[in-house]
Amino acid sequence: MTKVICIGSACKDIFFPTSEGIVADTPEDLTAQKKISFELGAKYKIKDRYESLGGVAANVACGLARMGISSGTHAMIGDDVSGDWIKKEFEKHDVDTELVVVENDYPSDMSSIIVDVKSGDRVIFSNQKANGELKINLEELKKSEWVYIGDLAGDWASKLDKIFESGVRVAYNPRYTFIRENVQKMIESLGHADVLFVNKDEAIETISHLEEKFSEDESNDEIFLIKKLHDLGAKVIALTDGERGAWAYAGESIFHAEAQKVEAIDSTGAGDAFSSGFLAGYIKGEGLEDCLRRGIVNGAGVVQAYGGVAGLMSEDEIRERAKLIEVKKL
Repeated sequence: MTKVICIGSACKDIFFPTSEGIVADTPEDLTAQKKISFELGAKYKIKDRYESLGGVAANVACGLARMGISSGTHAMIGDDVSGDWIKKEFEKHDVDTELVVVENDYPSDMSSIIVDVKSGDRVIFSNQKANGELKINLEELKKSEWVYIGDLAGDWASKLDKIFESGVRVAYNPRYTFIRENVQKMIESLGHADVLFVNKDEAIETISHLEEKFSEDESNDEIFLIKKLHDLGAKVIALTDGERGAWAYAGESIFHAEAQKVEAIDSTGAGDAFSSGFLAGYIKGEGLEDCLRRGIVNGAGVVQAYGGVAGLMSEDEIRERAKLIEVKKL
């Protein structure tokens, strides 16, 4: 039996590294504190490009499999060359493809990713035609122990309801799209999360829509944010904020770990690698401190290569490197 079914997009990611973009700090925009710009109408030459399996569900499934947890992906791909490539990539990483649906009428999902080589950060342009048409196979989900919900598309609210009907444990990464399109539905869904993964921008945007109003200082405070998300029903919360690390909370103590300092090439998939590392530890029965350590080192591994898969760590690697991560109880 597959222990974790990861639901969402499986796609081909194509990376274009460049140093031509102009990066500007915009601290007044709490959910987008840095922006990159290019000259409109210009043409930029890219020396090298890279390709990788991508999509939140795909990245997390590969991360779990690398750490010895049986995983599968419930996603839709097209009956095309890219779809064939995606399935072969899953097989290389020991991810079960029984619930990967092949559809004739839609092209496989694809993303073009601009990587700022000076910082390793990126902007993603994502097309999810196939993912939007995925129909949830409820009976098959019931055979697993966990589902990981990633980047649902299309009628995502109805898909969430269907997934929650399965009765299996839920790890959940609500996307920014959910918040913008139907924040009330997204907030209601938090009560189904056994483990909730959010970045700081997603957390800020979520609480900004609550009836209760908060000061700017409160909205920018990780401890305040993580406790509010717990109040909304999520049992365990892991909140990330890039180079500043991650926080974890399950209703008692809050723990924090700084990000591991490495030379970042590309930040794509870092959050997914954190999620798979953290979730693998949680499934294996480890405490929040060790879950944080695992997430931090797995995320650090991924940013040292292009894409969300190449830098994922094995169980032995992650256990050894996790010893270097200091976790503080706040």
